[in-house]
Amino acid sequence: MEIVLSGIRPTGNLHLGNYFGAVRNFVKMQSEANCFFFIADYHSLTTHPKPDDLHARVKQVLVEYLAAGLDPEKSTLYVQSDLPETAELYLFLNMNAYMGELERVTTFKEKARKQPDNVNAGLLTYPSLMAADIIIHKANKVPVGKDQEQHLEMTRTFARRFNRMYHEDYFPIPQAFNFGDELIKVPGLDGSGKMGKSEGEGNAIFLSDDPKTIRKKVMRAVTDSGPTEPYQPKPDAIENLFSLLKIMSTPDTVAYFNDQYNNCSIRYGDLKKHIAEEVIQFTEPIRTRIEELSHDDKAISRAARIGAEKARESARKTIQEVREIIGFKSF
Repeated sequence: MEIVLSGIRPTGNLHLGNYFGAVRNFVKMQSEANCFFFIADYHSLTTHPKPDDLHARVKQVLVEYLAAGLDPEKSTLYVQSDLPETAELYLFLNMNAYMGELERVTTFKEKARKQPDNVNAGLLTYPSLMAADIIIHKANKVPVGKDQEQHLEMTRTFARRFNRMYHEDYFPIPQAFNFGDELIKVPGLDGSGKMGKSEGEGNAIFLSDDPKTIRKKVMRAVTDSGPTEPYQPKPDAIENLFSLLKIMSTPDTVAYFNDQYNNCSIRYGDLKKHIAEEVIQFTEPIRTRIEELSHDDKAISRAARIGAEKARESARKTIQEVREIIGFKSF
C-alpha cells in the first residue's frame, strides 16, 4: 500500500475551499492508502507565534480535521512536535544541504523580501524540515500545491543525496500527488479569485461559521445590477456565485437560476439566499461536530495520542536505520 503524507499548517480555520480542495479527498484516501497527516507546528515557529496562540491554533486544526472526517483509527493524524525524530532527521539533512541551493528557493527569497527583519535560519532551512517530515515515514506520494512544488523537488534532491552519499538505496523518491478532476476550486465571495482566508474574513465561509454568519457573508457577496439583455456573458463576480451554486446545489436548481439570468428576470437576493441555505445545510453536521469536539478534551487528547504513537512507531524505525547507515553506533 502506498504511503501518502500531507502537512497541515496551523494558520486558521478550515473553509469550504480547503474542504473541497483537499480535505474531502483526504477523508476518502485514508481508506485506500497508508496516510500520514501532521499539523506543522514546528514550521509555524518561523513567524514567532505566542505560546497560547500556537497551542490554540493546533487544537483548532486538530478539532476541525477530525470533525471533517479524518479518522485516527484509519489514518495517522499527529502533531509534528510530538515526533522528536523529525527534528533529528532535520539535523542530519541540514548537514548535507548547501547554502547556495537553500538561498535559491523561491519562497525563501520572497519571505526575505517581505520580512527583512525576520530572515531566520528556520526560513532558510524550511525545505530541510519539510523533507524530514516526508522521508521520516518513507512517503511515496505527497499532495502539494503549486507553492510547494519546489520544496518537494528539494526533498527528492535530499533523499537522492543521502542514498548516494551512503551507498544505500534507502529513501524512496517521493512523487507529487495530484487529485486531478477531484480537486474543486471554490470561488471567494469578493468577486475575484478563489476562496481563502488571506483575502479577508468576508471572502471565505468557514466550516465553523454559524448560520447567521453564513447568511451575512453570502448576502454581502459581490454582484452587479443584473443582465440587461438575454444570454449575455456573466461577469466574474456573478460567475463565482454560479460556481458556488453548482458545488452546493442540484443540476435542476442551477438550470433554474441560469434560465432566470438568461431571460433577465434573476433576483440576486433570491440566488444568494438559496446558496446560503444550501451551505448551512451542508456545513451543519461538521459545525456541530466541531462544537462537540472543542469541549471534549479527552477525545482530542486521545486522537493526538493515537496519532503520536503510530507516527513514532514509523519514525523510530527510520531514525534507527538512518543512524546505523550514517555510522552512529552504541558502545
